Amino acid sequence: MTTPRTASVARNTAETQITVSVNLDGTGKANFNTGIGFFDHMLDQIARHGLIDLDIVAKGDLHIDGHHTVEDVGITLGQAVAKAVGDKKGIRRYGHAYVPLDEALSRVVIDFSGRPGLVMNVSFKSSQIGAFDVQLAHEFFQGFCNHAFVTLHIDNLKGENAHHQCETVFKAFARALRMALEFDARSAGVIPSTKGSL
Repeated sequence: MTTPRTASVARNTAETQITVSVNLDGTGKANFNTGIGFFDHMLDQIARHGLIDLDIVAKGDLHIDGHHTVEDVGITLGQAVAKAVGDKKGIRRYGHAYVPLDEALSRVVIDFSGRPGLVMNVSFKSSQIGAFDVQLAHEFFQGFCNHAFVTLHIDNLKGENAHHQCETVFKAFARALRMALEFDARSAGVIPSTKGSL
């Protein structure tokens, strides 16, 4: 690693105003203010378990609902990660993780393939966690995949408590992301693809 893998991205629309700053080689320092408490809690999992320094400030049309805010944070975070990772030389590319929380267990697998794709199988046991509509978890990850250009498979294998289900998904995502973004000393400076580009 010769240069810091950092990026800052701003997204301003009629629905949301969002700024995201990332350091992919951080220690998990985090600062969030999205106006949705549970969502901030999930973003904190990404920072702490992914060892990514992450600063996100979002002002959205929460008087309508949380949809635009959560989706646009996913989009902006994806853009920031794509910008910070650069040409992907030397990274592991693939990452996976299983994470339990009490009765819940989730598996996440990620590929920095350059091709956006999301397969998400999570049957939440309730529709709301605090002010967070659980359908928005899919919108967040879809936005991230589309703009980080990753393939992402998310499976909640077990769970009876929606908070636990969602938290294991975000923690497993963070751990998989961390693995995929790590440098592999055995392939330093090499793009991990037979195509020669990602």
